[in-house]
Amino acid sequence: MEKRKTILSGTLHLLKWILLLFLLSLALLPIVWLMISSLRTNLELQTSPFGWPRQFQWVNYSKALHMASLPRLLLNSVTVAALAVLINTLATSMASFILAREFFKGRDVLYTIFTAGVLIPVISFMVPYFSLITKSGLYNTLTALVLVYASVNIPVSIFLVTAFMKSIPKELEEAAIIDGCGFFKRFSTIILPLSRSGIVTAATFCFIYSWNEFVMAMLLTSSIESRTVQLGIKFFTSQFITDYAGMYAAVVITIIPSVVGYVLLHNKIIGGLTAGGVKG
Repeated sequence: MEKRKTILSGTLHLLKWILLLFLLSLALLPIVWLMISSLRTNLELQTSPFGWPRQFQWVNYSKALHMASLPRLLLNSVTVAALAVLINTLATSMASFILAREFFKGRDVLYTIFTAGVLIPVISFMVPYFSLITKSGLYNTLTALVLVYASVNIPVSIFLVTAFMKSIPKELEEAAIIDGCGFFKRFSTIILPLSRSGIVTAATFCFIYSWNEFVMAMLLTSSIESRTVQLGIKFFTSQFITDYAGMYAAVVITIIPSVVGYVLLHNKIIGGLTAGGVKG
């Protein structure tokens, strides 16, 4: 009987690892294929899509940078994403502090209204945002994208940061009040530093959205001076030919910042996502 339990336990352990490796391969296979394809020629991609390059075509990356004006588009994307994260973080951290640490009539209703935006598809905001941006004279500017991206991510950011701030023990704030801390000092010196993981998590999601967003950028801009890097990928497609190798190289370049950011901050992101479920 004991031997059967040991065999069953070993089998289940093996099946668990087989399943995990299968899921890992599903996640990594498209990325690996994309990186290999970015080092091949267009002829190789058309004749053998899943083959290995005869010679690594590193020139595809230099072509991608020059052909689609990627340096200018990368600068635009960095500017837009950084400013959107800054505005979103400032607004949602202050709003979350009120919703998590202050008690007033209608607080729960206000929190529900803010977070209900998570359930609304972003594409449904296309017409309202386009009307507001054009009537305010911000069409075809980076400012328009900054404001839209910061606004779109407010529901998610408030949901994450509020949950994190609620998990902070009330005794810390009560001790600060006894020591004479006022409203703003409690926020800036106690709650805000202790909420760092939650704020970093929200900021990371905001950055990833701002960096990868395509529809709003296409809708609200019309010139290369104000467009982001995701729109540069379409420059590799024309009426008669598509430079797939250059396009894949451009895609690899555009995903590097998101991957590097997540690798550097994944501990804080995981901590921020799980902290809200722990009762303080």
